[in-house]
Amino acid sequence: MACTCPHHVHRNAFCKYMAAVEHTTGDGTLEAYPPKDDDDTKPEDCDCDGLSGFPCWPCVQTGRKELPD
Repeated sequence: MACTCPHHVHRNAFCKYMAAVEHTTGDGTLEAYPPKDDDDTKPEDCDCDGLSGFPCWPCVQTGRKELPD
């Protein structure tokens, strides 16, 4: 395991960030940027059809659609 913090880089020491990852997961790994869910399933309470192209809040909340600028 490695870290880019000064404590680990300059002292080659086990740092607090490494300890956090080790105690957070069982195998000592952490996925910092999990892959986006490609599930485009329409939420049960979707009401986009009645909004003339504007996304409903359930679709925005689940990441299925984005609010326009």
